[in-house]
Amino acid sequence: MPLGTLDSTPPPFFRQGPSALSKLIFFSTLAVLLMVADARFHVTQPLRALIATALYPLQWVALRPVVWTQSSSQYFETLNTSQTKEAAAQYKLGLQSQRALQVEQLTLENLRLRALLDMRERINTPALAAQVLYDAADPYTQKVIIDKGSLAAVQLGAPVLDEAGILGQVTRVYPSVSEVTLVTDHNQAIPVLNVRTGVRALAFGDAASYSGTLELRFIDANVDMVAGDLLTTSGVDGVYPPGLPVARVLKIERRADSAFARITCAPVAGVTGSLHVLVLHPLTEKILPRPEANVVTTKKGSKP
Repeated sequence: MPLGTLDSTPPPFFRQGPSALSKLIFFSTLAVLLMVADARFHVTQPLRALIATALYPLQWVALRPVVWTQSSSQYFETLNTSQTKEAAAQYKLGLQSQRALQVEQLTLENLRLRALLDMRERINTPALAAQVLYDAADPYTQKVIIDKGSLAAVQLGAPVLDEAGILGQVTRVYPSVSEVTLVTDHNQAIPVLNVRTGVRALAFGDAASYSGTLELRFIDANVDMVAGDLLTTSGVDGVYPPGLPVARVLKIERRADSAFARITCAPVAGVTGSLHVLVLHPLTEKILPRPEANVVTTKKGSKP
């Protein structure tokens, strides 16, 4: 039997249905129709909602590791950021506090300098501005070191005052620095005048207590003096200009077994906190020398 006469069609048992091209055309048309129907009439919206509702628990469970990872990384990032911001804020707060203290200190120093300039304008004596460097090393004396010496024409015995009143007296002069003995030192004495009554006295540093006070000695027990009286320089010593504040009376002790009163005074100058001072020229240069006594010479045997 010739080969060309054989039937090449498959038997009915092996039939595959419609062809692939027919399936492509059919399903493409169906897809287009469904898209048009969904866009126009929303026919698949309930089906979508049902499927989304059914799949939401699975999606929630599947996303938990991702959410936890993101939350933990965000927590640590936020913690590090917060710690960095807190450290920066603490640093800025420290700077602001330091600046506030500096401003307060500069304001106080400015006020003291203004008061010192006002004091200088009221004094007719030449004055030299100086700065306190440090306290003397001897704990049993009350002395300070200033930054002006003989090179700046500082003289031995020159009065030293701050913006409030008399601070002390120059007792040693070096080329670049000078030593100032404070009025509260036990070896220091200064003539004073009670402004209210005009009583003159001599104020000594209180050597008994080292409390930074002065003591008026050899004052009659019945003297007219009360607590709060202002004592100024009397000017009788030829060193201190008259009228400069020295101290205020703190207390008066009158004892029956003594003819003298014990009067304690507090210095008006900042003996423990002055930084800027004025060094005055001593008034001894302005005092005229004492006239020499006229000596009458007589010959031997003659009457004067």
